[in-house]
Amino acid sequence: MPPTRPAPAAAAAVVALAALVALCAVSLATGSRDIALDAVWHAIQHPDDGSRDAIIVWQLRAPRTLLAVAVGVLLAVAGVVMQAMTRNPLAEPGLLGVNAGASLAVVLSVAVFGVGSAAGYAWPAFAGAAIAAVVVVLVGMRAGPRADPTRLLLAGTALTASLASVTGVVTLSDPRTFGDYRSWVVGSVASRDPADLVWLLPLTVVVVVGALLLVRPLAVLALGDDTATALGSSVGRVRLAGFALVTLACGAATAVAGPISFVGLVVPHAVR
Repeated sequence: MPPTRPAPAAAAAVVALAALVALCAVSLATGSRDIALDAVWHAIQHPDDGSRDAIIVWQLRAPRTLLAVAVGVLLAVAGVVMQAMTRNPLAEPGLLGVNAGASLAVVLSVAVFGVGSAAGYAWPAFAGAAIAAVVVVLVGMRAGPRADPTRLLLAGTALTASLASVTGVVTLSDPRTFGDYRSWVVGSVASRDPADLVWLLPLTVVVVVGALLLVRPLAVLALGDDTATALGSSVGRVRLAGFALVTLACGAATAVAGPISFVGLVVPHAVR
């Protein structure tokens, strides 16, 4: 028998995984002080030897790298689910208003409560993102339980513009708030609290598993609402579960790293 060749999707997955491992190695090895790859491997194997390389790798670069991977996975999954639900290849998670909600929450936490660290922004940002997404979904479901995609996108765009206006007023009226907000809004995993990994990594696993469970329902939904209903699919429940997953994923990513644009839009197209 001729040897079987792996499916293109499996081969692409292997290549992507290898590229991810290579990028993680580069992230651990490069910085203000470069470390040789063999020294990085030694530091990974001996985290408690007290060497400078081990301290740099385990206390600074490894948490940053894991945060970046988790945030990338969350945004990519959110983008795939968002495009599948709305049947719009240009849809991205920010259209739900999560970035605008998180930004306003961070600005208010600085202006009202005096929060001044990147670690302190996480929970206000997550709460703001979740509240904004819930408002958008509720507005989108006013016409019926199916949560019409067009109405959702319009509601998200309107809410984003409104929240951005309020954010602009607050930041322009307080120079300190503007300075702190400017450092957060660029989107970065540097100087973030490594303790965020305790909840972010399990949440990433939950989001990925949830997305896998929605693969078949979303594939049916791609045929159109009427056809999906005729095939026995509960369109409203599927769409609501999808938006809950997008809110959870994008809200967590924005809370940890700030608003990072285009990942949720570009990655699904790159994978295809």
